[in-house]
Amino acid sequence: MLWRIRARASYWLARRLFHWSWFVRQPRGWRWLEGQFSRMANLGDVDAQSFYGHILTFRGQGLGAREEGVRLLRLAALAGDGKAAYQVGVISLAGTASTAPDPGEAERWWQMAAKAGHPLAEIKLKQLEQGHS
Repeated sequence: MLWRIRARASYWLARRLFHWSWFVRQPRGWRWLEGQFSRMANLGDVDAQSFYGHILTFRGQGLGAREEGVRLLRLAALAGDGKAAYQVGVISLAGTASTAPDPGEAERWWQMAAKAGHPLAEIKLKQLEQGHS
């Protein structure tokens, strides 16, 4: 119980320090931040899965980081995070190093994002529909 409270407090602090560019640029500071983000994501925190998933997908170093980022985004999307669902749809439509572009899968994720209230998901769904017409 106490370790979970400590993990939440550390994650809260890490999210605040993430906006201090001088701290993020320090290798030790960045490693600490990543540790807090990773720990909360692995504990099943949907916000942390979405946040850290976006970081790894777009700024992670190497293919493994990107794949882990997409995995975290999918977990967050399945838990109802609209931003993560939208992004997984974008990734699905573009394809990855290991998967071909899949408009059907993109549509499924964007429908989830639209249900969660993501403002761009409806636009992407309409564009996808017009592309099939």
